[in-house]
Amino acid sequence: MSLFLSLVLFAVAFFMGRWSDFFAVSAVSWLVLSSAGIWFALGVQFHQRRLAEQEQLDMGRLAGDGGAPNIFAGRSEQQALFAVARRRLEVLEKWFLPIYAVLLAVYQAVLGIYLLRKIQGFEPVRTEQPFLVCAVAMTAIAFVSFLVSRYATGMSAQVQWKPLRAAGSSMLAVAAVCFVLAIGLAVAHLFQFYAIVRVVDYAVGLLLIVVALETAMNVVLDIYRPRIKGQYSRAAFDSRLLGVINEPGGIFRSAADAIDYQFGFQVSQTWFYKLLEKAVLPLFVFGVVTLYLMSCIVVVAPDEEAIVEHFGNPRDASGEVRLLGPGLAFKWPWPIDKVRAHPTRRLQEIYVGFEPEIDKQTGEVVQEKELLWGKKHYKEEYPLLVATHYSGDDAAGGVPVGLINANVPVQYRVKDLYAYIYNHRDPEPLLSAICHNELARFAAGSTVDIEERQGTEDLSLLGGGRTRARQVLTEAIQTAADAKGLGIEIVFLGLQGLHPTVEVAKDYQAVVGAVQEEQALILNAQAQRNSTLSSVAGSVGDADALYELAARYQRAQADEQQLQVLAPQLDRAFAEARGDIFQTLRQAQSYAFEKSVLAAATGRRFASQVQAHEAAPRIYRQEQRLRALIEALRDVRKYVVVPGRDNSQIFRIDLKEKLTPDLYDFGNIQEISGQ
Repeated sequence: MSLFLSLVLFAVAFFMGRWSDFFAVSAVSWLVLSSAGIWFALGVQFHQRRLAEQEQLDMGRLAGDGGAPNIFAGRSEQQALFAVARRRLEVLEKWFLPIYAVLLAVYQAVLGIYLLRKIQGFEPVRTEQPFLVCAVAMTAIAFVSFLVSRYATGMSAQVQWKPLRAAGSSMLAVAAVCFVLAIGLAVAHLFQFYAIVRVVDYAVGLLLIVVALETAMNVVLDIYRPRIKGQYSRAAFDSRLLGVINEPGGIFRSAADAIDYQFGFQVSQTWFYKLLEKAVLPLFVFGVVTLYLMSCIVVVAPDEEAIVEHFGNPRDASGEVRLLGPGLAFKWPWPIDKVRAHPTRRLQEIYVGFEPEIDKQTGEVVQEKELLWGKKHYKEEYPLLVATHYSGDDAAGGVPVGLINANVPVQYRVKDLYAYIYNHRDPEPLLSAICHNELARFAAGSTVDIEERQGTEDLSLLGGGRTRARQVLTEAIQTAADAKGLGIEIVFLGLQGLHPTVEVAKDYQAVVGAVQEEQALILNAQAQRNSTLSSVAGSVGDADALYELAARYQRAQADEQQLQVLAPQLDRAFAEARGDIFQTLRQAQSYAFEKSVLAAATGRRFASQVQAHEAAPRIYRQEQRLRALIEALRDVRKYVVVPGRDNSQIFRIDLKEKLTPDLYDFGNIQEISGQ
């Protein structure tokens, strides 16, 4: 009867799979056929057992009629005659069942591999397929299989019906798979969530392969297992793995038997074991349910945000994203609701152009303390191709490109979690690729000139254009990331790690030294120019303005009208100038004023002299003579000699160069009186 039911269930599942084009339903039909194969072997085995028991019953009846005359010679001849069914049963259990188990394992393995390979070329689930009809059919198959499984498992509790445990475990596996598939089909119909159906597609093939491997292993182990007369020998196709699910209490009974053997008393008869055997399954179910219900609780860290997916859809009925902030929240249990959290408030960092050294103990990046050009900074450094300016003798044979190492750390944060998670499968590798592309593109259009050049200083990566380069590169990466819909914001981009390769670092340092000397000379010349112009005109701007105005005046020499316009402007500009020009002009004005005043005074004095001469010519001439003597003898030492009354004065004259004595020398003067 069970074999017939299995074949009916196989036919229903097979034709439903063909009609609905569901791969999982078709795969379940082959799993049911595997169970039907077990029922066939058990049917043959129990039929032979029935014949053997009937034979034994007949032999017992003949033994009871031992005194009656019969055509047989003796009792031994009767047993040999009637033991044919028993011998057939022994041959069947010794040879037929193991060989049949091998064939069944081959069938399961080949079919499992075939189903797994068939999935790749099978059409995906479509919305127009009959989900509900197939779900009802799978529910019916699961219900019938479960009833048959429970009946067979219950019958296997008796010793003579123990082989039914193999069929019971197999039918329970069919019931479980069909029940899960029915739920998956219903969910796919209601919420367009096909993950459960896809899981069943793979689960059936994997289950067949696992059971086939276990059956093959049991066949090998049965060859070396000692056989005790009267002890039940478990068939190789009786799966121990499925038996754990079918009879959870069997594990404890096996453990209790082992403990009884080790300790020498019946542990399985104690009240604690009986309580544990009764309570372990409810406790296990309670623990599993509790752990499952804990998936309803969501804890979002302070620096995180989370999106709740309801049957894979992150948006609610109004189209808004189910976004959770930091804190405690609740949701439907898995797999109805799933949470995808990400640290949106934490700065994340990627490394462009290099691979940092990782500390093996802490797992953190080792920070380099010294960033010298002649030293390798990180574990791996990748060069960039940049433009190079050549001048002089090197311009003819030099290639206008060069290589530099770009160690660029990029820090970013997630500003749109939905775009970051759902627009791309791997957003961080995509951002890293964008940074590499933009850095390579920017470097190809930049230079590594260290000296300042007119119009190119903003593009120099090793010169003064690094600040501008960081701004331009940050904007380029941000624009590219926004175009891809990454939902990130570039917070920091460091270009302090740009340096030439280690092999040419000394040459670059020599160039840096020469450039610094050149810049020092230029700055000194500019300082001297500024100092000179400032001292001349008061400021560099005023000097340039005066120079420009004077140049315009010189160019306008042929244009009289233009000269009349520029001349007052030039005079006014020089008059308003400061510095040496101001001082020279003021000195010239003072000198001109002095000459004009002296000339006027000389004229007035001459007129006065004429009037004085006309009034008293003798006195005027005497006065002029004396004035001339005064002027002529101004620097000549003069002696005044006053004779005495009797003209008898003796003079002692010291002709040494000596000025008027000080007050301290008055004490040394001796008065000489005349005689």
